[in-house]
Amino acid sequence: MSEPSSPGESQCGAPRFFVGCAEDESEGLDDYTSMMTDMELYEDDLEDDSPPERQIMVGICCMMKKSKSKPMTQILERLCKFEYITVVIFPEDVILSEPVEKWPLCDCLISFHSKGFPLDKAVSYAKLRNPLLINDLNMQYYIQDRREVYRILQEEGIDLPRYAVLNRDPDKPDECNLVEGEDQVEVNGEVFLKPFVEKPVSAEDHNVYIYYPTSAGGGSQRLFRKIGSRSSVYSPESSVRKTGSYIYEEFMPTDGTDVKVYTVGPDYAHAEARKSPALDGKVERDSEGKEIRYPVMLTAMEKLVARKVCLAFKQTVCGFDLLRANGHSYVCDVNGFSFVKNSMKYYDDCAKILGNIVMRELAPQFQIPWSIPTEAEDIPIVPTTSGTMMELRCVIAVIRHGDRTPKQKMKMEVRNPMFFELFEKYGGYKTGKLKLKKPKQLQEVLDITRTLLADIGQHTDCEIEEKSSKLEQLKTVLEMYGHFSGINRKVQLTYLPHGQPKTSSEEEDTRKEGASILLVLKWGGELTPAGRVQAEELGRAFRCMYPGGQGDYAGFPGCGLLRLHSTYRHDLKIYASDEGRVQMTAAAFAKGLLALEGELTPILVQMVKSANMNGLLDNDIESLSGCQQRVKARLHEIMQKDEIFTEEDFDRLAPTCSSSLVNSMKAVENPVSTCDQVYTLVQSLTSQIRKRLEDPKSADLQLYHSETLEMMLQRWTKLERDFRMKSGRYDISKIPDIYDCVKYDLQHNSSLGLEDTYELFKLSRALANIVIPQEYGINKVEKLDIAYAYCLPLVKKIQLDLQRTHEDESVNKLHPLYSRGVLSPGRHVRTRLYFTSESHVHSLLSIFRYGGLLDEEKDQQWKRAMDYLSAVSELNYMTQIVIMLYEDNKKDPSSEERFHVELHFSPGVKVSEEESAPMGFGFRPASAENDQKQTDPGSLENLIQDEPDRALPLSEAISTQRKSPLIRNRKTGFEGCSMVPSIYPLETLHNSLSLKQVNEFLTTMCENAGDSHSRTTRGDPCLSPRTSPRETLTSLTECCPPLFHCASVLIGHHGVSTAALSYFTWRKLMHIAILLTCYMYVG
Repeated sequence: MSEPSSPGESQCGAPRFFVGCAEDESEGLDDYTSMMTDMELYEDDLEDDSPPERQIMVGICCMMKKSKSKPMTQILERLCKFEYITVVIFPEDVILSEPVEKWPLCDCLISFHSKGFPLDKAVSYAKLRNPLLINDLNMQYYIQDRREVYRILQEEGIDLPRYAVLNRDPDKPDECNLVEGEDQVEVNGEVFLKPFVEKPVSAEDHNVYIYYPTSAGGGSQRLFRKIGSRSSVYSPESSVRKTGSYIYEEFMPTDGTDVKVYTVGPDYAHAEARKSPALDGKVERDSEGKEIRYPVMLTAMEKLVARKVCLAFKQTVCGFDLLRANGHSYVCDVNGFSFVKNSMKYYDDCAKILGNIVMRELAPQFQIPWSIPTEAEDIPIVPTTSGTMMELRCVIAVIRHGDRTPKQKMKMEVRNPMFFELFEKYGGYKTGKLKLKKPKQLQEVLDITRTLLADIGQHTDCEIEEKSSKLEQLKTVLEMYGHFSGINRKVQLTYLPHGQPKTSSEEEDTRKEGASILLVLKWGGELTPAGRVQAEELGRAFRCMYPGGQGDYAGFPGCGLLRLHSTYRHDLKIYASDEGRVQMTAAAFAKGLLALEGELTPILVQMVKSANMNGLLDNDIESLSGCQQRVKARLHEIMQKDEIFTEEDFDRLAPTCSSSLVNSMKAVENPVSTCDQVYTLVQSLTSQIRKRLEDPKSADLQLYHSETLEMMLQRWTKLERDFRMKSGRYDISKIPDIYDCVKYDLQHNSSLGLEDTYELFKLSRALANIVIPQEYGINKVEKLDIAYAYCLPLVKKIQLDLQRTHEDESVNKLHPLYSRGVLSPGRHVRTRLYFTSESHVHSLLSIFRYGGLLDEEKDQQWKRAMDYLSAVSELNYMTQIVIMLYEDNKKDPSSEERFHVELHFSPGVKVSEEESAPMGFGFRPASAENDQKQTDPGSLENLIQDEPDRALPLSEAISTQRKSPLIRNRKTGFEGCSMVPSIYPLETLHNSLSLKQVNEFLTTMCENAGDSHSRTTRGDPCLSPRTSPRETLTSLTECCPPLFHCASVLIGHHGVSTAALSYFTWRKLMHIAILLTCYMYVG
C-alpha cells in the first residue's frame, strides 16, 4: 500500500491514491462496532486500480508535522479505500508561501490549526472554494481562547468546574479585581479556596498552575507541554502570577486520573484514561517511549456531553478533557482536532465514519451511486471470569500513621481580652470550642503572646508573672521552624464560663471567678522521613495482594494493581483524619501503591480525602463516653499501689487474661517502684543533655529531623516536671509520652550515646503496655463501649463498602473492544484505605476481638487468632487491619458461599531488631479443604500462594526476608543518623468467613453501639444487655462502692440471686440503687 504522504496528483502535482470500495461498506458503523480486521472491514474486490471518472477530492490542509503523523497516516490509508474518494495533502510550503488561489482544489476540506498554521488563509480558502468542512474553521478561533471555550460550554449546559476570569485589560478594569490571601484568592468577588487551578486565557499557553493549601504543605504544581518524561514540576512558590490574564477555577479531585475524549462526529466517542500530569509530573511511557493510556467506557451522560461538544464547536473530529470527580463528569478543556494514538480499532472506525460523512454529503450532487449505511446497535458485552476463579472484589484497610516526632502539649488558662476577641473573631462561641491551624491564625496567637510578654517586662503583676513561663513556651513553640506550615502545630481554645475547675484544695483561694479560656497548644507529632519511607514501601508492598501482583509487579505492564488502576478497573478511595501526620502517611502510601514520583503535596491534594467526613476518622475526646474517664480513673488508682501486683490486681486489671498484658504486669511487679526507677532515669537523661549543652563541641549539634539539643531538653524537662506531681504521686497518663520519647531517641538519636536509655526504654515500655491498651477499656464491656464511641462511623462505612461492592454496577469500566493485552477487562476491584490514629486501630480491633464475631470454642482458627492477638503487646506505627472480599462465580448468586471474606492483621513497625514477636500463621494459609484439592492454576489463590512471593511468618520481619511479598530493602543512615525499622507482614486471622456472617456481625455492632449511646446519655454506666449482672456488679463496685452496697441490699431484700435476674429487673434495681447513692452523697 502506498504512503498517504504521496496521494494522487492534484493541480500542484501531488500523487493520488485510487482505491476501490469494499462490498460490506454499506453495513455502516456506530460508535462501538464489533472488532474486525482491516481485511474484513475493507475487502477490495476491484479487478484493477484504475480510478473512476469522477472522484471526490478530500483535501488535508495542516502543518506537515500533523499530516505526516502516524495517526493521520493510518486513517488516510483507510480513507483511500473508499472507491470514490481521493485524498490530496496540501504541501506545507504551499500553505505558508502561496496565495490561496494557488492551493490545490478539493471538494471536502479537513483543516485545523496548530502552532504556525495560517488559520486566516484557510478561512479565505474556504470562502473561495466553498468545500465541505469537516471541522469548522471560524470556530477554531474560539478554541484558542479558554474564555470563549468556557462561555460556549456554559451556554450549552455542559458541566464545568466553577471558575472566574481575571482580565488584565486596561479597557476592562471591572474584570481585574484580585485579592490574594494565604489560602485563597478572590477574583472579581468570586472566592476560590486552595487547591485551585490557574490557567492562561490562551489555549496555546500550557503553563497551568495548581496552588495547594498550607495545610497540605503549600506550594504549587506547574504543568507544561510534555518535555521528555515530564509534564509538570512541583514548586514551593505559593503566590499567583501577577502579570497576564487567567482563568481561576475550582480544583476537581479526580483520584489522579484524567480522561481524554475523542469524537468523530456527534455519535462516536473514544475515551482514554491517563495519569494526571498534576499528580507527580512523570509521564508513563511504554517500551516504545509512548505515553501509556487505556481506553475506558463512557457513561450515557458522558456520551451526551461528547455529542454536545462536537456540535457546539462544529468540530467533527474533536478532542476534549473530562474530569471525573465526586460522581460527576466535568469538561475542563476543548482541544479541537485531535486523533487517538496507537489504536488500530480507532483508526478503522475514524476512517469509516469520515468516509461515510463525505459520501453522504457529496455523493448525491456528484451523482455517485452510494447507499446510506444502516447503523448497528451496540453489541452487549458481558464481562465474565473463569468459573474456577475466586475473584478479588474489595480490599478495605485501616492503617495507623507512620513514625512521627514525639507529640507535645501545653495547657494554660487565659483571661486577657485579646484572647476573647480572637475566640469571637473565628466563631468560637457557636460551639464553645475553636481549633486554630492556619498560618494567619497562629500568627495572631503569636502576636498576642509577644504583646503580653512585652507588658510583663514593663509591669510586675504577680498574676502575669506566674504565667510568664508558659507564655515564653508558647512563643518559643510558635516561632519554631521560622514559618507556619499548618501541619505541625495547632492551638485549641475552649470557653470556660465559670473558669477552670479547681484540681486541689490549695487552688480554692487563688482561683479567680468569671469566664476564662483554656488554651491548649499542641506541637510535634510530625511524620518523620523514616515514617514516609515506611508508608511508601508498605504501599509498594500492598500491590502484591492484587491479581497479577507477584514477581516483578512494578515492571510487568500486563498485570497487577498498576494496570488495574490505570485502566479504570480499580475503584480507589483514600481517607485520612485531619492530622497532618496521618494525611502525609496516606499520601506517601499512595505514592508507593501507584508508583508515583515527586513531592507528597500534589498526591495528598488529589488522592486523599480528609474533609467533611462527619467524624469518620477524627474524634473530639470530650465527646467520648464517660466510660473512658472512669476507666482511666480506675487504672490510675490501681497503678498507684506501692506493692507487688496481687492476684486480685491481676483480676481487676487483666480480666480478659491477655497474655501480653499479664506478662507486662509480671515484668513491672510493683508499679510505683517501677515509676520511681523511670523518674530517676528521666532525671539522669535531662542531666546528661544539660551537660552536652554546656559542651562547646555540642553547640551546633543537629539531631534527627532538625531537632536541636535545646529542643530535646525542653521535651524531656517537661516530662520530668509533669510525671511526678506535687503530691509525690505519679501521673500515669504521662507513661505513654515517656515511652514515646525514649523510643524516638533510641531509634533516631542513638548517636548521642546517652547512658541508660535502653533501660528507660524497657521499663517505660512495660508500663506503657499496661496503660495504653487498658485506657481503651479494662473489661470486655468497657472495651466495646469505648470502641463504639471512637469508631462507630468507621464500622458503618466498612459495612457499606462491603455491601456496595456486589451491588454497585455503575462503576467506570474498561472498554472490552479496545482492551487488547489486558488480561481481565471485566474485573473491577474496590479499594478503600482509611488512615487514622492509634485510638481507631485499638477500637476497631476491640470490636473484632470482643464483639462475638465467632465462637472461639467452636472455631479453632479464630481461637488461634485470638491467642495471637492476645500476645501482641503494641499496635505500633503502620499497624494494619485488612478485610478482603472475594467472589466465587461458580456459586449461586443467592448462596452464602458466593462471597468470601478474609480478615488480616499486622502489628506494624518492629520496635527493635532484637525483640521476639508472637508467631502467627502467615498470610492466607491453606485451609484443610484446600490441602485436599488441586488449586486451580488460574486462580487468585494460586497467584498469592505462589512459592517465591508468599508472606512469611510474623517472626520474620520484612527487611530480613527475600521472599515475602512485603519485601523491602534496608535503608541505612537515613538523614545520616537513622535506620528505617521493619514492618511485620500481614497475618491472616480468618480466611473462611461469609459476607452474610460479617454483615450480620457489623449490623449487631452498630445496633449495640446505639444501645450503648442511649445508656450513656441516660447515665447508665458501662451497662450492657450482653453483660451478666454479676459482671456488671463487679464493674459498678469498682466505680462506686456505696452503689454496690445499695444494690446488694435491694437484691437481698428481693431474695433474688444476681445470676437469676433478668436484664429488665436488673436495670430497674440499678436505677434505684443509683438514685439512693446520689441521695447518700447529697445528704
